[in-house]
Amino acid sequence: MPTLTKFLLASVLWACAALNAVRAADAGDFTFVAFGDTPYTEEEEPRFVSMIAEINRAQPVFSIHVGDFKSGWSPCTDALFTQRRDWFNLFHQPLIFTPGDNEWTDCHRAFGAAFDPLERLQKLRALFFADAVSLGQQKMALTRQTPDFPENARWEHQGIVFATINVPGSHNNKAMPKEKAARDTANDAWIRAAFDGARAKSQRAVVIAMQANPFSSDIKRGPYAAILRALTRETVNFSGEVLLIHGDTHRYRMDQPLPDPRARATLRNFTRLEVFGYPFQNWVRVRVSERDGRIVFTPSLGG
Repeated sequence: MPTLTKFLLASVLWACAALNAVRAADAGDFTFVAFGDTPYTEEEEPRFVSMIAEINRAQPVFSIHVGDFKSGWSPCTDALFTQRRDWFNLFHQPLIFTPGDNEWTDCHRAFGAAFDPLERLQKLRALFFADAVSLGQQKMALTRQTPDFPENARWEHQGIVFATINVPGSHNNKAMPKEKAARDTANDAWIRAAFDGARAKSQRAVVIAMQANPFSSDIKRGPYAAILRALTRETVNFSGEVLLIHGDTHRYRMDQPLPDPRARATLRNFTRLEVFGYPFQNWVRVRVSERDGRIVFTPSLGG
C-alpha cells in the first residue's frame, strides 16, 4: 500500500475514533455517588470515615451529600461543623454538599444548643460555601447562585447539568415564612437557570439535588409546593431526562412520582432517587449512560 494511501487511511481512522470519543463524551458514560442523612451517632462516625475510604476506592467523578450531616438531637456547634468539613475534605474526588434541616433549621431546639437557625445558616455558608469550588481533595469549579445563596451550586459533566438547591426537611423552615419565601424564590430561579442552560446547549439531562423529600406532604399546598411547581414546569418543557436526588425520609428508593399536569399520569422523564439515611448508612453509585438516544441513570448499592 502506497505511503500516501496509508497516511490517508490512518487519518480517516483517527478522525472516526476522535468523533466517536466526542459522541461518547456527549452521551455521558460515568459514575457519581449520592448519599446523605449521615453520620448521626457516635457509632456511625467511624463507619462514616470508612465509607469515605470505600467511595475513594470506587473513584467516582464526584460525590453529592444531600444534607443532614448530623442528627437533629446533636448540638449545632462550630466544632462539629468544622469536623464535618474536615471529613468532607478526605474525599479524593470532588464532594458537593447541600444543607439539611439538622444543620440549621432545627438548631433552635434545646438539644441543638438553642442556636439561632439563621445564624447557623450563615456559619454553614462561611465554612462550606465560601469559594466557587467543591469540597474534597480534588477541587471542581462550581457556579454559585449569589452571595446571598452561595449554597446553591451548578456544574456540568459530559453534557449533564447538575444543580443543588437549599430545601431542608422539617417543613422547609415554614416557621420562618419570610426566610422561606425568599429562599423559595431563589430556588425557583436557580432551577429555571439550570434548565435554561441545558436547553440552550441541547443537553439531555438535568440533575437536581436537595435535602427534603418534597413528596412527604401535600404536594399541591404543602411546604414544598413551590419547588414542585418549578420542577413540574421545567420538566414539562424539557425533552431530556430529569433526576431529583434527595434524602430526609431515610428510605432508599427510585421511582417516578411527579404528576403530569396534562394527564392523569406521572411525568415519564422525571425520576426521583432517595438515598439511604440513619439507621441505614450506605451510599449509592449512579451510573450515567445512554440507551436508545436517551440518558439513563442506573443506581447500585455502595459498600
